Parts: sequence; structure tokens; C-alpha cells
Amino acid sequence: MKNYKPRIADILLKKKLEGVGAVLIEGPKWCGKTTTAEQQAKSVIYMDDTEEGANWQELAVLNPKGVLAGETPRLIDEWQNVPTLWDAVRFEVDHRDDDGQFILTGSAVPVDDDKMKHSGTGRISWLTMRPMSLWESGESNGGVSLRTLFEAPEQLFVENKLKLEDIAYLICRGGWPRATLQKNDVALGRAFDYYDAVVKKDISRVDGVRRDVERTKRLMRSYARNQGSQTPISTIADDVRANDVDSVDDKTIYAYVAALKKIFVIEDMEAWNPNLRSKTAIRTSDNRYFVDPSIATAALGLGPNDLINDLNTFGLFFETLCVRDLRVYADALDGQVYHYRDKSGLECDTVVHLRNGSYGLIEIKLGGEKLIQEGVNALTELTGKIDTTKMKAPAFRMVLTAVGKFAYRREDGIYVVPIGCLKD
Repeated sequence: MKNYKPRIADILLKKKLEGVGAVLIEGPKWCGKTTTAEQQAKSVIYMDDTEEGANWQELAVLNPKGVLAGETPRLIDEWQNVPTLWDAVRFEVDHRDDDGQFILTGSAVPVDDDKMKHSGTGRISWLTMRPMSLWESGESNGGVSLRTLFEAPEQLFVENKLKLEDIAYLICRGGWPRATLQKNDVALGRAFDYYDAVVKKDISRVDGVRRDVERTKRLMRSYARNQGSQTPISTIADDVRANDVDSVDDKTIYAYVAALKKIFVIEDMEAWNPNLRSKTAIRTSDNRYFVDPSIATAALGLGPNDLINDLNTFGLFFETLCVRDLRVYADALDGQVYHYRDKSGLECDTVVHLRNGSYGLIEIKLGGEKLIQEGVNALTELTGKIDTTKMKAPAFRMVLTAVGKFAYRREDGIYVVPIGCLKD
């Protein structure tokens, strides 16, 4: 792609190639996997090329060793079209006994994964890519580093340039790399193109099972309305059935959801389970999220003005935007993003937890004194419940906002940071 915008995944891929024989980059279509891989690959095979793809796929079955011969790192794009390549790559890595041999990219889980006889442990490393964060696309000024917050700086004061209208646009545009290079009215169409491709083609192509377009639309609309909630899939299934002219059982709806996960459209969030001072039942259901907020707005047919005129809906999809960005930034820190909710109704929107046991608590709010204070209260209450004799105290607490003139540190130590100031 011309005007390639550097990705956080660039650094992660380089590091992984220095330590293992092959790296598998997974993620949704159009998120930039192939373009990112091309920056470091020395030779490339495109398995879905309209002219040569069929030939490469046939050759990969008949002579996989020949397909893998070439200057390294050798990129095999959309490798899942020939699942047997997995074991061929693993075999080559073993026998070459060298790192950085192959990069595999895939926008779907293989249909015939039973043909993969080896896990790839020790030979193949995974790297997840998502649509661009605001820092990668150039909208965030990056004045506040998530990495630095884990080191708890004493002072923080950064100016924010993004307004509410900007955030509304960025939610609807999404983090699709091509869209970030286009003018606003054109860029907004990319999310609708992506949504159309999912409901009309991709959800059926993932495993060869023909799925109803209208039913898929109803499912995605229901999922969009339940972003950030712990709504059971059974409830979403009831929502779909209520508007379906044909009878449909739970098993069918679950299969639709599974298919959307296989093509990385849905990325739910697991619950965080800390050590608490008193026995409190923690809700362990996943929170529902699309991998990018623009999928939700496209599913509901919404644009930036619709969000501005309905702040409750705006807040719903702003949370999905923040979750996307936090996941991208957490990957750079070798961390994961969770949510917390207990039986008393106390919630924490996101918990960024690193492998070393450090973690940060983050509440997500549109902004304004009242909402920020609500976030502060929730963070303070949760902090008081954590048993610091059995686990670390939080490295930081933050209210992540859509608007606000500055990012700053309050007297109580809690950070207030607009999303337009954050980076990894």
C-alpha cells in the first residue's frame, strides 16, 4: 500500500521472527495483515490471487516443499485455503533449524483444521492484528503512553485536539487502513462495504455452509445493540427469532456466531477474576464486542450525526472503540484486556493485565464532570475490594474519555485521559 502507516504489529512481527521459525498473523479482512507482512517478507505467495491462486493451491497439495522454497522470510498469504501447509511449514522449520523462515497470514480459521496434525508449538508463533488504533491511524497525538502509565508518573498534562464530532466520525469510519487514507465521505463507506461482504459472502465461505443473509443481518444488529454487555447468546438468539419468518433453533444461531468469530468479526472479552478482601460472586460471562466499532454502526445503519443525536448509543460504541485500541496497545505490552463485574453491580469496563502480574483499571466515559466522577467512584470502590496481600495493587487507575481539553492526573492519583491522547 502506498503511504504505509507504521503499525504496532511491525515491531511485534520483527521480534517474533527473530525467535521462531514461522509467524502466523491472524485477524479480520482489510485490517492490514498482508501489507504489514509484506514490509518484512523477502518473497510472497498469494493463495487467493485471482489469476495464480488456484495454481498455487494445487501445487501446495502436490508439492508443498516447492511452494515453501524461496527467499526468507517467505510470506504465504491466506494460507488457510490449503490447511495441509501448516504441517509442511512446521516440517520445514524443523529441518532448516533457523528462525524467521515463514510468515503466514489468514483472515479465517481453516475449514479442515483436522488436517493439521501438529500444533506448531515451538515452531510457529501467533500474532493477532486488528483494525488500526487511533495512534496508528494518526488521530491520537500519543501524548500519554500506556506503557508509561504502568510506571506511574507523578505528573501528566497533555492537550487533546479531538472533539465529540471527531470521535463520532472515527467510530463510524473504523480503523480500516484504506479508509484512513481517504476523504471523510468516501471513508465512511468502507465499513458498510465490510459489513456487506460479511453478510453476503464471508460468513458462508468460512466453512462452506450457506447461511441466510437476512438472518445474519438480524444477528449482527442484535449483537450491535448489545455491545459491551454480558447478554447471553441465548437472548440474542431470541432477538433473532422474534424477527425471523422461519423457525430457527439455538444450535443454528450458535453456529452463526461461531462463524463470525472464525472470521474475526466478533471478539468477545473475558471476565477478570481478582483476589478480593471478601467473598463476592464475580460475573464470569463474556462481554459482547465486534472487533471494530464501525461494524456495529454499519449493522444498524448509523452515521456520525446519529451518534451525536443519541449520546447513549454514542457511549455504547465509544466503548467498543476504546476496547479495540486498548487491545492493540496491550499486545505491545504482552498483556490482555478483561472486564469486571460482580453480583453487587460494581463494574470496571476494562482491566489491562500484563504477564508480570501488573494491571491497570480503566473506566470508559464520554466525558464531562458528572460521568468522570462516576468512573472515579467505580475505580475507587473496586480498588478497595482488592486484597493486596494476595496480589499487586493496581499500577494505575484511569478514566478514558471521548472528550476533554487535557489529559491529567487528579489529586487522588486517578488519570483522566482522552482517547485522542493515548498510545501503547
